[in-house]
Amino acid sequence: MRGEFRIRPAEPGDAGALVALATAVGSEPEGWLITTSNWRSVGDERRYIRSLRRYAHAAVFVAEAPEGIVGRLSVGRDPHPASHHVADLGLMVAMSHRRRGVGWALLEAAADWARTQGVQKLELHVFPHNVGAIRLYERFGFEREGYRKRHYRRPDGSETRHARPER
Repeated sequence: MRGEFRIRPAEPGDAGALVALATAVGSEPEGWLITTSNWRSVGDERRYIRSLRRYAHAAVFVAEAPEGIVGRLSVGRDPHPASHHVADLGLMVAMSHRRRGVGWALLEAAADWARTQGVQKLELHVFPHNVGAIRLYERFGFEREGYRKRHYRRPDGSETRHARPER
């Protein structure tokens, strides 16, 4: 199924499609993302992608299918000297293209980028109710290191649908 899409570095011209993807995924009722519909503006996204040309410590990759951008992976190195060997990543895939190899291919791009940058550890955060993503990450080789209770809130102050407050 890899022939249905290609992975490439994001370009400034992708900004509108990337904002649309983030808005769509962020507004799904399952609450896959921290944000809901408060993603960057198209102009801010374009400036961010353009800035990556001058900053070697971060990258954004897209999965492009005939119908347009269907996935995004951002990866950025930790700036602290003690953890400069670590990079954090974020991944989103359009509902129409999940379980078709897009996430895996984007993770491969991140792993390749990490090797070229001397990054020794990739990390990510995922909500515990996102079972499909957790399976993907574990199949790819990620290991669970911890569970952050009540760590993230959306802009409206809400937690995700499945989050349970500590007692």
